[in-house]
Parts: sequence; C-alpha cells; structure tokens
Amino acid sequence: MKGNRGRGGITLILGLLFLFFSLAEAEELVDEPESKDGTKVKSSGIPADKLIVREDSLFYSRSFIHQLGVEVRPGYILPTNSFLRGENLMGERITNSFSAHLKYSFKSQPNTCSDWIYGGAYQGIGFSYFSYGEPEQLGNPFAFYLFQGARIARLNPRLSLNYEWNFGLSGGWKPYDYDENSYNKVIGSEVNAYMNVSLYFNWVLSRQFDLMTGLDLTHFSNGNTKFPNAGLNTTGFKMGLVYNFNREQDCLPELLTHLPIPEFTKHVSYDLVLFGSWRRKGVQFGDEQVASPDAYTVLGFNFAPMYNFGYKLRAGVSLDGVYDGSANVYTEDYIVGTEQQFYKPSLSRQLALGLSGRIEYIMPFFSVNIGLGVNVLHRGGDLRSFYQVLALKTDITRNTYIHIGYCLENFHNPNYLMLGIGFRFHNRYPIFHH
Repeated sequence: MKGNRGRGGITLILGLLFLFFSLAEAEELVDEPESKDGTKVKSSGIPADKLIVREDSLFYSRSFIHQLGVEVRPGYILPTNSFLRGENLMGERITNSFSAHLKYSFKSQPNTCSDWIYGGAYQGIGFSYFSYGEPEQLGNPFAFYLFQGARIARLNPRLSLNYEWNFGLSGGWKPYDYDENSYNKVIGSEVNAYMNVSLYFNWVLSRQFDLMTGLDLTHFSNGNTKFPNAGLNTTGFKMGLVYNFNREQDCLPELLTHLPIPEFTKHVSYDLVLFGSWRRKGVQFGDEQVASPDAYTVLGFNFAPMYNFGYKLRAGVSLDGVYDGSANVYTEDYIVGTEQQFYKPSLSRQLALGLSGRIEYIMPFFSVNIGLGVNVLHRGGDLRSFYQVLALKTDITRNTYIHIGYCLENFHNPNYLMLGIGFRFHNRYPIFHH
C-alpha cells in the first residue's frame, strides 16, 4: 500500500506538469475583424460591430510575457492541534515555518482583451521547499503546484494590489507512525495536498523586474484519504522578485491607455461533472469515534445550469448525486483482544441526492467554484447533512475540464475529495483568452 500511494502521488504530479505545459503551449485565440479586402475570419460569437480595431496597439496580440520568480515566505504555524501546542517528542510548541519558491509563469501582453478583462492575470507552475525546524517529526517537505494571480486594484501606474492562489501536491513528509512517530496527529500520509492564497503589493521596478510583498495563508492535508488528517496551517509574510523576459519598455503601466472591451453575451450554460475518490471514516462507537481500517469508495455527479453574467462570473443551482461507501458504516461490541469488525448498511443508505447553490469565478484556463447545499433525498444518518464544496476547474478544451474539489460538512468536518472530469454544454463564452 505504501508503494502504491507513492506511485499515485508521482502520477498526479506528472499529470499536473503535463496539463500545465499543454496550457502554456495553447494558442491565444482572438476574434479578428474582417481584413481590408473583406475576407471573413474566425469568430467567437462577439458581434462584429462590438470589436475594436487598433492596428497600432497590442489589442489582438497572441504572444505572452514570460516570467521567472523567486520567493521566500517566513511564517507562523497555527496551533490547531495538541501536537503543535507541545504534546510532541520535544515537549515544545512548534511555531516557525519557512519556505522558498521557484516559479515560472506567463501572462498576456498589456492592451489585449485578456489583460484588461482579467486584471493582468498570470498563471504558471512552481516548486517549493519547506522547513518547520522539526525534520524528525514533520520532515522537510517539498511541493509542485499550479498557481494563478491577478490585479485587484491599480493604486498608481507602478503599484497594484494583487491576489494569488497555489494548488498542488507535496511530498517528503514524516507522517504519523504508531511505532516511530506516534505524537504526530497532524500529518497522516507521505503525500498531501498543498493549498495557498496570498494578498500582496506588486511594485514595477523596471522593464525587467517586479517586487512582491504581502501576506499568505497555507494549508496541507490529505483530503481525508488517510488517518490522521488534522492538517497543517500556516500564515506569514511573503517577499519575491520576478524577472520579465520579454516585457517591452512601451508596455509599462504608466504608458498604457484603456481600450474598449467587446460586449459579453449573457447566456445559460450547463455543467456536468463526474467524479470519484476514496475516503477514510471515523465510526461512532459508544461516546467516541473509532477509525475504520478500510478505505471507502466515493462516486458522484453534479449537473448545474449556470447563468453567465459576464467574463468573470457565472452562478446557478446544481443537482448533486453521490454514492458514499462510508456512509452509515457501523460497528458493534466485540471481545477485547479480537479484531473489531465494521459493517456496511444497505446500498440505499449510502446514496443521496442534494441541491446546492453555486457561484463560479472565471479566469483564463481556471475557474473556482463554491457551493452550499443540502441532501434532499436520502435514508438519514450520515447523509442528513449541510455540505459545502470548493472546486478548481482546469480547462482541457473549450467544453471539457478537469475537476478537483473537496466537500465539507458544516464548514469543518471533512467529507471527501471530488476528482473528476467536467463537460460544458451550450457554451457561448468568448475564447480569445485560450
């Protein structure tokens, strides 16, 4: 099993790398007006009279600005677990964290549709190394991840307030082990998901260099695929320097002028997601929960009509079906010294149908989906729940995407991962940023 987990982690990392480089090589398609001789060209559905033609600008540029960045992030470990508060091998609080990051990214040229609509969005792939001062108890993990960021507000021509998210996989942990690392109730597996969000100031120093300073929040966990899964959370300060390989002098912010944006065609699209995963389960036994030794299958679907309000927002209602192999699992009294048995109920007590409200933030290549819902058809027990969904959708083609999500119960109880593929129907979204 240990070897299989390692191979699964490597496969996911390679999958992220393949997906990223597929995105980086994708041609940036734009709506082009008629040529001077009247020849018709490709159209994304934007009315021709709404297109703005500026032959002396980069409005329809298809090239990207390529960037290489380095960051350091000193931080503080949030004491969310007794292990971190001092119940550990050293008998001391574990509070300090530090990470170093190497990142490659690409972004649209200024004065293009993508640049103005999405606030100078950039996306890329990163590698990071972490230290917590406890290599014997936590290890010195590393992470591969995708990231994306954009401008929230431009404060002056060379200073902006930005955000960024990171999402990927981390390895190199020293997980819980009954014999060798029994105090560590925070990290239960060698491979864990890595999630980070930051808010920072971006300073344009010159044609080549940008400086970043801000705050960030990081979370590590295994998505309830292995016990224990308390997770590790840190917050801290970030500072970085970005080198722009091919940013032109005349593209610096103080020389840019706003260009009209093509009108967005509002419409309803339909998203269908098919997902699966596995999870572990704590089963109620008397006044406490006992960890079942089994891993349980989860399968499900989401079908969501979504109203597209504009370039960056869509919202709707989703019909959510799930088979949770861990739902309503139970155990009974047993003779001490014998193995405790866990039993699965009938299939009908592990199926549920729910309704959730969904809102989705749309950016080039990626969308972030948030949902709040309740199960309306079920046989009770574990499936009588108020659930929350956070998902990242990564475009594969115009109408298909990879879906990586996580389902919580009552905002704090981990449910299951949602790893799958999605299909979008009646999609009239412009494709100039792809």
